[in-house]
Amino acid sequence: MRAMTDHSSENHHTDNVQHHLKQVELLLHKHALLEEMARRQEIPRKERHALVDSLLHKQHLAELRRKLESIHPADIAYILEALPIEQRLLVWDLVKAERDGEILIEVSDSVRESLIATMNREELHAAAKQLDTDEIADLAHDLPQNVMRDVFNSLPIEEREQLRSAMSYSEDSVGALMDFGMIQVREDVTLEVVSRYLRRFDELPDHTDQVFVVDRHDKFKGVLPINLIVVNEPELSVGSLMLTDVIQLHPEEKADQAAQSFERYDLVSAPVVDENGTLVGRVTINVVLDHIRAESENDLLNQAGLREEEDIFASVWKSAQNRWAWLALNLCTAFFASWVIGGFEDTIEKLVALAALMPIVAGIAGNSANQTTAIIIRSLALGQVNPGNARRLLIKEMAIGGLNGLVWGGVTGLFAYFLYHSVQLGIVMTGAMILNLLVGAIVGVLIPLIRQRMGRDPALGSSVMITAITDSGGFFIFLGLATIFLI
Repeated sequence: MRAMTDHSSENHHTDNVQHHLKQVELLLHKHALLEEMARRQEIPRKERHALVDSLLHKQHLAELRRKLESIHPADIAYILEALPIEQRLLVWDLVKAERDGEILIEVSDSVRESLIATMNREELHAAAKQLDTDEIADLAHDLPQNVMRDVFNSLPIEEREQLRSAMSYSEDSVGALMDFGMIQVREDVTLEVVSRYLRRFDELPDHTDQVFVVDRHDKFKGVLPINLIVVNEPELSVGSLMLTDVIQLHPEEKADQAAQSFERYDLVSAPVVDENGTLVGRVTINVVLDHIRAESENDLLNQAGLREEEDIFASVWKSAQNRWAWLALNLCTAFFASWVIGGFEDTIEKLVALAALMPIVAGIAGNSANQTTAIIIRSLALGQVNPGNARRLLIKEMAIGGLNGLVWGGVTGLFAYFLYHSVQLGIVMTGAMILNLLVGAIVGVLIPLIRQRMGRDPALGSSVMITAITDSGGFFIFLGLATIFLI
């Protein structure tokens, strides 16, 4: 029942966002129509300007501004990402300045770049000052250095240190995910004292399901769930109820490992503790979900050979540049495959049927190898693959490749026999299929493992490289066997 409710709520939210987007697009369309009508009026320039002002700014733009005020910053970010550049910048100008920071945090990196490019130094400074220190750290790589310097100098000393700490960690670490909005209490105080302390807040930090227990030197001792504060007697001490056997994260730990902990143990928040046992921050479920979503999107882009996230409304030139690197590599591999085929030109001339059958061998092996790669990349992300079991996985995938080659190679061999009435051609087809599927299994396992060993993203361009190897290898194996046994 809960799963159905959650799903229904998600659908409602998605529908609501789409509804907001359609309303904004409708108002933008009306604005564009009236603007075009005003341009076509054969009246003096000053009068035309007055007409535009009265028709547009006092009607649809004002309505659009009111509409945007009622929409959540995350939904405005979604709308901005779904609009062409001109309309996006028009909507961005209508957003209230005090919400700029929240929206900049929510939009994708590529869209954020287009928004920041339209803002001056004072506007960027004001937007950054609206944010917490961990959020400023997220924006730091997109902001000009002079703006970051202004922001840093305007912060209190404690927040400066927090910002410096957050910016010192790599983007894929727990330190980059943590925030400093945590509530700390001592173990020797009573629940009544803790309750009075909590009531002093106008609102608790987001996703506060527990308070963190520390000593006078900020050494982490344990956690006290909020529900225990509510259901127990006020005179009980924190130390008598706190939980000490809890998941602790470390700033240098990989963010993916933290995400796995949140998923495995159904965490809402978790303490971040440094090597000295000092509580330095916390990680919450909303940040982890954002990280998982971003990683999933990056994996999809990387497998397609895209260098970075792309604004779908970016210029043709910029989008083309994003796709050049792997297209160039793919072109090189295509030239190599063509060279392999050219080496067997005499064989193909003597048996033209080979030209029709070659793509089958290469295509099936490529698909099989990409299946293997997807499984290995997923296992690497979950930490299930290590040097101790990598060899076993390779042998298993080779066995699967051999079995699939025998089954589907037999099918293609029979197809070749019935089509060309040649037993030898059918046998060569089966043999080539088995060998190329074995090649596909080997490269499907080794390419992600080697890339990870080199410190690279295992998913980056794997499918491009695998397709190149299985194509060239398939042509070579099939035409080589045909040269040996048929010519």
